[in-house]
Amino acid sequence: MAMALTLGGGDAERKVKVAEVALRALLCGLGALAAALVATDTQTRTFFSLQKKASYTDMKAMVFLVAATAAAAGYSLLQLAARCCVALLPSSSGSPGGGMVPGRALAWCVFSCDQALAYVLLAAVAAALQASVVAKRGQPEMQWMGICALYGAFCRQAGAGVASAVAAGLAAALIAFLSAFNLFRLYGGTKS
Repeated sequence: MAMALTLGGGDAERKVKVAEVALRALLCGLGALAAALVATDTQTRTFFSLQKKASYTDMKAMVFLVAATAAAAGYSLLQLAARCCVALLPSSSGSPGGGMVPGRALAWCVFSCDQALAYVLLAAVAAALQASVVAKRGQPEMQWMGICALYGAFCRQAGAGVASAVAAGLAAALIAFLSAFNLFRLYGGTKS
């Protein structure tokens, strides 16, 4: 497939562009969904006339997850807008849809940002998963009890947000792979 792309395989190049746009749209939607689910997650319980409110801000890993998924959604939205603008530019033959071929400097910038986004998002997901396991099961060795028995609705909504963030992290990893492919194909093969 790489050989077809470097030798002018327009159909294969088009499939890679469509896959990239679809993954960026998926990352944007899943990132926004995860951020919204976790950021709006609260539940209040009454214990002996005292009210205790559980919020995502009680766990710093969840705050990091909200920031990372919101940043991922925003970055993906900007990249989608950039891809749409490039697609509307006229090609060398004058017809729209060809767009300009990105230079190496721009490809390096996109590659670096995609890599950084993937690493930060996967780190946030890992931290949130660890915090979720502690919230669900507790830590008996430290005499910490699980809170999901007390705040069931809170844990279910947080779980849905973390699941969405896991899917967003996988999409970010695939985008990082595609941006690496797009960058390094600029260096490979002989141009005819």
